[in-house]
Amino acid sequence: MVRTPLTPWERERGERFGALLREARGERSMVEVAAAAGVSAETLRKIETGRAPTPAFFTIAALAFALGLSLDSLATAVAAADPTEDGRALSA
Repeated sequence: MVRTPLTPWERERGERFGALLREARGERSMVEVAAAAGVSAETLRKIETGRAPTPAFFTIAALAFALGLSLDSLATAVAAADPTEDGRALSA
């Protein structure tokens, strides 16, 4: 299966999400947080660096729980710079 390329905004959203997770992780190690969320440290590393800009919902939920974040706060922070008025990305 071939994935369509990400738009610049989708890449930016992934980078913003990764930065938010890094900030929330604080002094905790990547391995500690990944284990608490039930994901690999490599998966968390890819998300935090923006190399996996579209993680699965359950991965996001598990990381939010492990970091003590609400899904609402994550959605609000990540969608803050949405280029569309209705919150959906434009497609070509």
